[in-house]
Amino acid sequence: MTTFGTTDVVVIGAGPVGLWLAAELRVAGAAVTVLEERTERDPHSKALTVHPRTIEVLDSRGAADVLLREGMRVPSGHFAVLDSRLDFAALDTPYPFTLALLQGRTEELLEEHARDLGADVRRGVRVTDLEVGEDAVVVRTADGGSRAAARVVGCDGVRSTVRAAAGIGFPGTEQTCVGWLADVRLAERPDPPVFSSWGAGGQLLGVPLPDGHHRLVGIAPDDVRRDRPDELTLDEVRAKTTAVAGRDWGAHSPAWLSRFGNAARQAERYRAGRVLLAGDAAHQHMPAGGVGMNVGIQDAMNLGWKLGAVVGGTAPEELLDTYHAERWPVGRDLLRSTQAQTALMTDFSPDGRELRALLTELIREDPGLATGLAERLSGLRVRYPAPPDAHPLVGARVPDLALTGGDRVLAALRSGGFRLLDLTGEVRDGRGHPVRRVESTGGRPEWTGVEAVLVRPDGHVAWAGAASEVPAATGP
Repeated sequence: MTTFGTTDVVVIGAGPVGLWLAAELRVAGAAVTVLEERTERDPHSKALTVHPRTIEVLDSRGAADVLLREGMRVPSGHFAVLDSRLDFAALDTPYPFTLALLQGRTEELLEEHARDLGADVRRGVRVTDLEVGEDAVVVRTADGGSRAAARVVGCDGVRSTVRAAAGIGFPGTEQTCVGWLADVRLAERPDPPVFSSWGAGGQLLGVPLPDGHHRLVGIAPDDVRRDRPDELTLDEVRAKTTAVAGRDWGAHSPAWLSRFGNAARQAERYRAGRVLLAGDAAHQHMPAGGVGMNVGIQDAMNLGWKLGAVVGGTAPEELLDTYHAERWPVGRDLLRSTQAQTALMTDFSPDGRELRALLTELIREDPGLATGLAERLSGLRVRYPAPPDAHPLVGARVPDLALTGGDRVLAALRSGGFRLLDLTGEVRDGRGHPVRRVESTGGRPEWTGVEAVLVRPDGHVAWAGAASEVPAATGP
């Protein structure tokens, strides 16, 4: 029988989202237990890409260094595998690239981070049901155990037990195509090793993996179907690869062969009283652009400090409502983007080819369009809704500005909590918030005339204005 110590929050699911949420809750001072059904980490890595905004999030807690050392840096991205790739060099970030790193390794590093902060991570525990009461949630497990917790967060994937138990709807669209994925060894090295291609024979993407395999991902014209085909075989991978690239590079020794669909669903609400959702439990979509894990980690970043403040008694219950208000629209944009890309990737008709050719030209000719798509893909464009009378910076992500003493904003956020940025040297009363002097705004016009900025624990602007008007509140 599973037994628990006293805990403020139970997180269901020890994937990247659940582990990052657990770490954030510990940064905020909350007691947290993570329950994971699997006894061992999944050897197959669904997620491979860590986007720039996620690297910033990890850096803001001092957890990015190992990923930066081990991940392969890819300086561009793609939208719907169009020929015009998106150059990340123009992005306003210290990390103008994605990292290719196996999800299993990312999870391992995030689990070490969470455990080092004091999170209790338990494997081999299957949650079967929840009993939601007025003052607590009882978590029931398959071995007959149960325990009350102040809050429960479902980070347990698209088939979320937590979401079902909380009665949260998951509407959306059914599968209309089935992509394929193969982690294989190649007898010949592709040049370049990271590649993408689309044509009448289908689409194909490839990237080398740290363990010596190459990941191939694709969709063929016969994959545009609603039914689920038989298990993927190496012969099929070779045939589909050759149909697009004209060769299969001698693919052999598969470590993982899999298929995936494009069903798109989103939870009707991310909060039902004492129960909340994050990551794939809140949104399901086609893995176009490799953004899913990234959006989930950013869900956790938004929720962690808020939930920690509420269970710690330093913020009102209403603060949790802002989690849905801020992150549900981000999830909606995620589905819209991946569904649009799916339409472009799976229309192999003459009309579809002409549409792709036109969009490729537009992206190539319009640097602003290319940069805008790159900002969306990377997660850097996310900004949260602000009151009508708020400064235009409110809700925006804070760039990694230079601070006096050689420090920068991301490093200044590492211990959690709010930070007050002083842009004039005249901020005297931090109202309980640590004050850091900004050395330079890097010529960013939107920061012109700003005297002080209050930065939330997740790196977004809570308030901006005159140095004499710094608020004491710690709301969103």
